[in-house]
Amino acid sequence: MSASPSGPGWSTRIHDDDLVLVLSQDWTQTEFQASDLDTTQALLTQRKWNTIRFDSAGMRLWGSSLLAFLSALRGVAKRQQIGFDESELPASARALLGLIPEVVPAMTTPKPQLGVIERIGVSVLDAWAEALSTMTLIGEVVLRTGAALRGRTRMRATDLMTAMSNAGVAALPVVALVNILVGGIIAFVGALELRRFGADIYIANLVGFAEVREMAPIMTAIVMSGRTGSAYAAEIATMQGTEELDALRVIGISVDEYLVLPRVTALSFMMPLLNLYAAAIGILGGFLVAILMLHISAQTFIEQVRGAVGITEIAYAIVKSIAFGAWIGIVSCRIGLRAGRSSSDVGRAATTASVAGIVGVIVLDALFAICANSLNI
Repeated sequence: MSASPSGPGWSTRIHDDDLVLVLSQDWTQTEFQASDLDTTQALLTQRKWNTIRFDSAGMRLWGSSLLAFLSALRGVAKRQQIGFDESELPASARALLGLIPEVVPAMTTPKPQLGVIERIGVSVLDAWAEALSTMTLIGEVVLRTGAALRGRTRMRATDLMTAMSNAGVAALPVVALVNILVGGIIAFVGALELRRFGADIYIANLVGFAEVREMAPIMTAIVMSGRTGSAYAAEIATMQGTEELDALRVIGISVDEYLVLPRVTALSFMMPLLNLYAAAIGILGGFLVAILMLHISAQTFIEQVRGAVGITEIAYAIVKSIAFGAWIGIVSCRIGLRAGRSSSDVGRAATTASVAGIVGVIVLDALFAICANSLNI
C-alpha cells in the first residue's frame, strides 16, 4: 500500500502500521528543506503509527543534508511517541546520527492576532520601556561625567582624543560647505523681501542674527547627526554583532564608561566650537553674496552684523549646541547598544540613529525657542 506524500530524495509507503520512508537518489545534491519535515510531520498525525522505518537500497550517496533530515524527523517521532528504526540506514549514517543530540522540537503554535487596541498598548509599553532605558543611560553618563571630572573613571584619554578628532577636525569641511551655502541663501532670500522696502542694508542683520542664533546650531547638529551619530551607532552595533560588548561585560568593564562616555563627551565639547566656526562661515557666505551681488559695502555689512549679534545670542547658541551634541551622542549610542547581531542590523542602527538625532534636534530647537520667548531672550 503506497502513500502519496514525498519530497526530493524520499517517498513513503505503508507496511502494516509502520511508515516506511524510501530514500533514493543522491543525497549529496539534495538540501534539507523545512517543508520536507512539515510534510512528514503532517503525515505522522494522520494515524497512529508504530514505527518509522527506512528503505535505503536505492540511495547511492548521502551527505549532511540526510543527517539533518533524519535528526529532525527523529525529534518529531520522539515527541509523538513513535518508534524510530534506524537499522536499514547505512552503518556510517547510523554512527553519525548517534553523535547528534536528540532534540525534541517544541510544538509550534501560531502567534495570536492582536487587535488594534492591543497593538497600540504594546507600542506604548515598548516606547515607555525605551524611554526609561534612554533616561537610565543619560543618568549613567551624567554620573560618570562627574566621576571623570574628579579623575575617577576608566575612560581612556586616547579614546576621548580620538573621538574629539573625529567629531571636530574631521567634520570641518562638510560643516563649512553646508553653512556657507546656507548663509548665502539667507542673504538672497532676505534681499527679495527687504528690497521692496528699501532696506537692503538690513540683510547683514538678518544673516548675522539668523546664522548665530538658529541656522548655524541646527544645521551643524543635523550634519553631525548624519555624519557622526550614525557612525557611533554603526560602530557599537558592529561590536554588538561581534560580541565585543559581551566580552567587555564579562571582564568587568563598563560599556557606558568605556564606549558611551568618551563619545558623548567629545561630541558635547566639540559642538560649541563647531557652532562658532559654522556661524562665522555662514556669515562669510552672506557677506560674499552681499558685496558681490547685492552691492553692499564690506564695512557696512560688518558694522550691521556687529550691531545685530551680541553676547546673548552667542551664549544662547552655545548652550543649544551643547544640548544638541549631548542628545546626538546619547541617542546614537543607545541605538547601537540595542541593535541586533546581524549585519543588516548595523545599517538599520545607523539609519535609525541619523533620523532620531535629526528629529530630536528639531524638537529641542523648538523647545529652546519657546523657552527663549518666555524669558525674552
